[in-house]
Amino acid sequence: MSWPAVALLGPTAAGKTALAFALADRYPVHLISVDATLVYRGLAIGAAQPTAAELAAYPHELIDIRDPADPYSAADFLADARAAMARARAAGRIPLLVGGTMLYFRALQEGLAELPEARPAFRAALEDRLATEGLSALIETLRAQDPEAARRVDLKNPRRVLRALEIMDASGERASVLWDRPTVRPLEEDGFSLQCFGLWPEDRAALHARIETRFDAMIGAGWLEEAAALRARGDLSPALPALRAVGYPQWFAHLDGTLSFEAARAAGLAATRQLARRQLTWLRGWDGLQRLPLGPDFALPSVSSLAKAFPCP
Repeated sequence: MSWPAVALLGPTAAGKTALAFALADRYPVHLISVDATLVYRGLAIGAAQPTAAELAAYPHELIDIRDPADPYSAADFLADARAAMARARAAGRIPLLVGGTMLYFRALQEGLAELPEARPAFRAALEDRLATEGLSALIETLRAQDPEAARRVDLKNPRRVLRALEIMDASGERASVLWDRPTVRPLEEDGFSLQCFGLWPEDRAALHARIETRFDAMIGAGWLEEAAALRARGDLSPALPALRAVGYPQWFAHLDGTLSFEAARAAGLAATRQLARRQLTWLRGWDGLQRLPLGPDFALPSVSSLAKAFPCP
């Protein structure tokens, strides 16, 4: 008999955390964060991490588990999430996976191809090329070696470009070929039955207004100071995934004197809206997703509307 599990997805600022808390008040759930920024320590404000009081009342797994200097991958998430879900089942609780990193949700549902580790010397050479020649040179190399991979990866993200090149070097095959190889389906292998719910804003202008309100609240809470503390460490490359999270590159540019505060705020807001748009694009094509419509007032769906997903285990 399969064990129930629930995924709560949605764009940034849609209210996922608030709904998760409401569900936790009613059902025996085990909260698991699905957020590529919340895994890192020292990014609490920029990642919109629940407060210490909220985390005490509603404990989450996979928050504050990595130093920003240590990149966290989808494969890392898959291993950690499967272990967390197993702990939930052992405790007789229902895993409730909450977040907006759609790649992580997809990895959990569909698995990941087994990909080789990079050769340290090759990785160092790529890092040198990135520093001296810039990202555009690496993109051209990727396009020449694997046009399909270049079409599929986020070419604005150096980590994604470098990883594709590393895979080809280590395997001798095109990255796009390895990505498409069949893999095990982790949830089926682990005996879980997952239901996916997606918060769906009907009014995009209202979502953008919520994003701006939250963005400014994060500034008021010390987001710029948080970015300055990360920058002051001196051991964190701007190319690290943690430091490429939405908002941080813009604040770093302001701290470096290349953007005014107003320009950095505007660029950070634009990047956050783009993130929400990408998240909604993922959700639009998600098989089996049960949409939870949100009106202009963003009133959360009633908890009872999700009752069917929480049978007594």
